Amino acid sequence: MKKINEALGKMKASPGFNEQYEQTKREVLSDKTVQSFIKEHELGEKEVARAMGKLYEYTSQSHNCGKCPSLDGCINVMAGFEPELAMRYKAVELDYKRCSRKIRDDEMKHLRRHVKSLYMPGDVLKATFAQVELDNRSRLSAVSTAKDFVDGYKLGETSKGLYIHGKFGVGKSFLFGAIANELAEKHIASMIVYFPEFVREMKQSLSDQSTGAKVEAVKSAPVLMIDDIGAETMSSWIRDDILGTILQHRMLEGLPVLFTSNFNYAELEHHLTHSQRGESEALKAARIMERIKYLTVPVEMAGANRRQ
Repeated sequence: MKKINEALGKMKASPGFNEQYEQTKREVLSDKTVQSFIKEHELGEKEVARAMGKLYEYTSQSHNCGKCPSLDGCINVMAGFEPELAMRYKAVELDYKRCSRKIRDDEMKHLRRHVKSLYMPGDVLKATFAQVELDNRSRLSAVSTAKDFVDGYKLGETSKGLYIHGKFGVGKSFLFGAIANELAEKHIASMIVYFPEFVREMKQSLSDQSTGAKVEAVKSAPVLMIDDIGAETMSSWIRDDILGTILQHRMLEGLPVLFTSNFNYAELEHHLTHSQRGESEALKAARIMERIKYLTVPVEMAGANRRQ
């Protein structure tokens, strides 16, 4: 509010104030949202004149992040909050709500407080679809399918995720980074969990009783991306009580899950069947695979090992 008052104060003190004021007034009243608000509440000239300060404050700020390059570069009075016109006690007021970037940033901070295995490696931090090498048909198909997912996904709508599988080093995690960054451009928070590290973290959480909070954070993320499933040492507890719980919740809530793995569906089921204790539990593994297949579309990535 201080910035707005300073701007108005400078206008009043400057030569030609009336001319500047009339110009500013015309600009404010040309705003379509302001016009609709005045019409909706049947405001007369006197009411509009009294409300001009609030109306100017509204129009001078960014809406839908249109004037802001980033959350850190937000131009609004309160960074991360955008104004909404409201009518209370026959007076025009402004309410401030979190913008989409602020919502996403708050969600990510909440997730990071609970899950340390959430990560984005440096080499994929700024990954884009354009940077993925399209040197064979499977990679072209994988990028195309990933882009279709990003373009078609909308918060609150049920959407099938992807199961990206292929040999070590073909760029599956890099494609995950591109998906996450493209979703970020749409102001959609995604959570990438490196599954082997997540398994270790879940086992350690038993000592400080933080297991429930970690599972809750993962299972409720807007878009969950599980990287390198199958590379961990699987236990019955992780498979059934942790992974199974997460997948069941996301099935019921219509929340998307994406996976990368060195295994295809059949190979992952074999991996899930045999626990670290040497137990063979084919039925329980099949139940997990039913959920994974229900939630995802298989996407194969082939090619040379790019880490060599």
